[in-house]
Amino acid sequence: MGLNQWAYSLSESLLSDPLPRRWAHSLGVAKRARSLAPILGNDAELLEAAAVLHDIGYSPGIATTGFHPLDGARFLRDQEGADERVVRLVAHHSCAVLEAEERGLRQELEREFELERPDLVEALLFCDMTTTPDGTVTTPAERLGEIVQRYGPDTIVGRFIQRAAPEIYAASERVEGRMAKASIGDHPM
Repeated sequence: MGLNQWAYSLSESLLSDPLPRRWAHSLGVAKRARSLAPILGNDAELLEAAAVLHDIGYSPGIATTGFHPLDGARFLRDQEGADERVVRLVAHHSCAVLEAEERGLRQELEREFELERPDLVEALLFCDMTTTPDGTVTTPAERLGEIVQRYGPDTIVGRFIQRAAPEIYAASERVEGRMAKASIGDHPM
């Protein structure tokens, strides 16, 4: 079984029944990851696998700390023996270190899981922050607004996402810039 076939199957088994909206979001994030193939090269499959798996830590069957990047990464590492690069991307997706700090888990996250290559971390952040909870495409500003509204501005998630906003916008611009450059390279003047 290939990496992506395994990743989709595992994510579906953990999310589709208990959390159908989270499953729809994960499918949307994976679709966005596929759209970035022109800038990912040999890592396109890796990013798509991490994208479809990024929120498995919400699954009631594996949620232990309540911090889904850490719960998901630990499950992938300890129960599934997953590719360590996929595990690192799940652990650090979408500025997770800032949320970990809000939860008092930053040292744990950083001690257990190294960062993956920055361009891949940014690509996954872009995919997550340009996909609605229902799996459709959105803008980073709309996504951030939706998260703050859903959780509330004074909650752990609300505070973290507001702190992360500048990096989310900057990373999204960098990914869009790389995609624009790749598309120009495909169409010589």
